[in-house]
Amino acid sequence: MNDASASVPAPAPRRRARVRAPELVGRGGWLNTGGKAYGLADLRGRIVLLDFWTFCCINCLHVLDELRELEQKHSDTVVIIGVHSPKFVHEAEHAAVVDAVERYEVHHPVLDDPELATWKQYAVRAWPTLVVIDPEGYVVAQHAGEGHAHAIEKLVQELEAEHAAKGTLRRGDGPYVPPEPVATDLRFPGKVLALPSGNFLVSDSTRHQLVELAADGESVVRRVGNGVRGLAGDAFNEPQGLAQLPDGRIAVADTVNHAVRAYDPATGGVETLAGTGRQWWQGSPTHGPALDVALSSPWDVAWWQDRLWIAMAGVHQLWTYDPASGTVEVAAGTTNEGLVDGPAGEAWFAQPSGLAAAGDRLWVADSETSALRYVERDGDAAGDGFVVRTAVGTGLFDFGHRDGPAGQALLQHPLGVTALPDGSVAVSDTYNHALRRYDPATGEVTTLATDLREPSDAVLVGADIVVVESARHRLTRLRLPDEAVRVESVAHRTQRAATDIGPGALRLDVVFEAPNGQKLDTRYGPSTRLLVSASPAELLAGGAGAGTDLGRGLVVAEGVTEGVLHVSAMAASCDDAPEIEYPACHVHQQDWSIPVRVTESGTGRLGLVLAGLDA
Repeated sequence: MNDASASVPAPAPRRRARVRAPELVGRGGWLNTGGKAYGLADLRGRIVLLDFWTFCCINCLHVLDELRELEQKHSDTVVIIGVHSPKFVHEAEHAAVVDAVERYEVHHPVLDDPELATWKQYAVRAWPTLVVIDPEGYVVAQHAGEGHAHAIEKLVQELEAEHAAKGTLRRGDGPYVPPEPVATDLRFPGKVLALPSGNFLVSDSTRHQLVELAADGESVVRRVGNGVRGLAGDAFNEPQGLAQLPDGRIAVADTVNHAVRAYDPATGGVETLAGTGRQWWQGSPTHGPALDVALSSPWDVAWWQDRLWIAMAGVHQLWTYDPASGTVEVAAGTTNEGLVDGPAGEAWFAQPSGLAAAGDRLWVADSETSALRYVERDGDAAGDGFVVRTAVGTGLFDFGHRDGPAGQALLQHPLGVTALPDGSVAVSDTYNHALRRYDPATGEVTTLATDLREPSDAVLVGADIVVVESARHRLTRLRLPDEAVRVESVAHRTQRAATDIGPGALRLDVVFEAPNGQKLDTRYGPSTRLLVSASPAELLAGGAGAGTDLGRGLVVAEGVTEGVLHVSAMAASCDDAPEIEYPACHVHQQDWSIPVRVTESGTGRLGLVLAGLDA
């Protein structure tokens, strides 16, 4: 067993607020426990780390991967509990949570909390949020966002030493019980590509492989990759998007490796085209030699305008890879999450996850805004300027299944888009379990097929369309219908309680305390960044924009009664010890989208916690 306390001297007791952790409750029940329900009393003596997540959220998926090492290293003292707290209606379905836990290889207990009961008890405001509970059942830390694994590792070591000395630490096996494996040829496939041979290449995401299927879409011809998470050789890590390159090779969005790979069907060889294997963080280079620039969760790829375009879901941008120069660069998006059209460099995306090139347009499935968008040349700009426009979708919180004029139509977290011969596009409307169609000529949205299970991509084969039914672990061939399927319209808004704010002056404070043993990194200027905006933009009469202070005075405009505040914060901290010649530095970042309601009795101060060791 790992005995971290043997190498870490017991520190002097830290002064922490003694806040008793609220109980863990959720109507959906528990997963990965062999059917047993747990309360905090059952976990007494262990360090408990609550991970408030939802499976649509790319930042939550980043945190799952950040925590894997800590989970293994401290398996005898730390119990991670995933508290699944849904944003979309589909995510409140228990079967969908079961699928997500397997899809993303979550190796700890998960509490399914479809009504956000535990979320509310812990006053969580954003996905993801991490809460640390000590062996005596008290909350000792809360962190919003990603990039906190190093700080939590240090805190765990301190808690192990402190409670081992007090006799309140209990070591042993945790409550995790793995589910029984299921034998299928594909397991949560992501994307599909039609090969010149008539076969199909599928990204078998949960198995970390590519699978070539015969023209029947069922018979396995070959597997590519050793099936173990990795970047060396032919290993992959949750691969997704596939695109044919002009030289015959196939580009692969190797999502959790934060890389773009190339597979050569002629030789079976795999090499890395772009990415370092490390995740891109704010302040990292955004252009340069492809193998020297970090990427962040590339989810799909498409060849367009003599470049490979990359849907960079992890930073809400589109990037390009130029094989002639061997370079990558940002092509569209600012890293801010939301739906804003305009010149490519000023546009906002929200987890772009599907791409399809069609003549002079690059279609984009922008999943978190439940939107269909596109990129095209900007006729008003000189040179190689591009502009981003929205065909269907209104923002981060509105979604549903509604056909009709594009301005009124609704999607729910689409992950794929496919160009059709008549100039229209098919949308893999993932959380609606449907295939939708948008026709630019008429501006109408219709439904082509329903009763698909989490469709994530599709490819045209003659008069048929072959759909990736990710949660049914298969390809499904459909004849493109002449008429749309009639579906009852349903509209939803994300079910999160609005925060009441007062009219006029509003103080915004993002609380950040550098983790123990670290300090803010000010060697090259300010180490913090704060960006504030609103939907609608008219909600704020003052205070919007970027700055380096984590506190700011905002002005709520007269006459606007509700909206969403978008807050993006970043802080960089480095190890603070004179004996460390080359201190390690860490970036902490989080985006909040907070529904607000303006009332006379509302608060005049809004406090958000980016990272804090004392709850």
